[in-house]
Amino acid sequence: MTAVPLPTRIPHGRTARRLEWRFLPPHIRSEVERRVGSPVTDAVSQTGGFTPGFASVLTCADGSRHFVKAASTVAQRMFADAYREEARKLRLLPAGTPAPRLQWVHDADDWVVLGFEHVEGRAPQRPWVPDELAAASAMAVEIARLLTPAPDGVDRAVDEFASWPALWDRTDHPRAAECGALAAQYAAVVDGDTLVHTDIRDDNLLVRPDGTVVMCDWNWPVAGASWLDSLFLLIGPRGDGLDVEAHIATHPLLSAVEPEQIDVVIALVLGYFETSASQPVPPTSPYLRQAQAWQRDVLHDWLAERRGWAAP
Repeated sequence: MTAVPLPTRIPHGRTARRLEWRFLPPHIRSEVERRVGSPVTDAVSQTGGFTPGFASVLTCADGSRHFVKAASTVAQRMFADAYREEARKLRLLPAGTPAPRLQWVHDADDWVVLGFEHVEGRAPQRPWVPDELAAASAMAVEIARLLTPAPDGVDRAVDEFASWPALWDRTDHPRAAECGALAAQYAAVVDGDTLVHTDIRDDNLLVRPDGTVVMCDWNWPVAGASWLDSLFLLIGPRGDGLDVEAHIATHPLLSAVEPEQIDVVIALVLGYFETSASQPVPPTSPYLRQAQAWQRDVLHDWLAERRGWAAP
């Protein structure tokens, strides 16, 4: 059934406060221009997402375009470490993966800088529309095919999510005991041998002019069940009112998953957002907790509908 859209005031596409090109140190700007082979004439900051690192599309004097990310290892160590790890993970992806190609890395001078091919595209529309969900879903299925078996060098979903079931012990949610019991079954459900992106949402996707979709920001991939990304993708569309249950019923991966297993994963992720949304708002990401709270509410309503829970 079509869900009732959950209202939000999150300014999709304008959620990040990012460092801009003119504020990068001169030696880093020079290094970028050396790497791309031409002076930068224009820089457009990409303001989607929830991190403060530099992320811009650069246009050069020779007409070429490039996507570059950067973070200071001194002032932004957590994000620099994440970029460094993203570079390592991207090198594991096989040719043909629908993801922007990493072209070079600069990891010196107190900065981590990643240079990518420029992909002509835009984020999916919000609210989500059926055609773009179908395209993103097809991409997730293709990635599951290409990335099975998972390459060596990534953590397993069973280990990555090991602390999440216990998060239910820290909440006063009226269904905490029931949700915690579901989440506690996660290990057998999420285990698998597919490289799973785990952070598949609109601000990490690009819809190309031909309607196909590529996946960006490979910071947190793990080896897990092949259908996990296909399920995680549905959180935003569900909140925007699309009929994700009909989508599941005809999906090449999700339709074969036991309904109880889907509920286990929803309960597991709901516990994460239940606790994360209550944390202080970081000054570098003013919309992060609001976005987490919205996803929490979407997952709660979805799980309540699937389990037949009466309104409290």
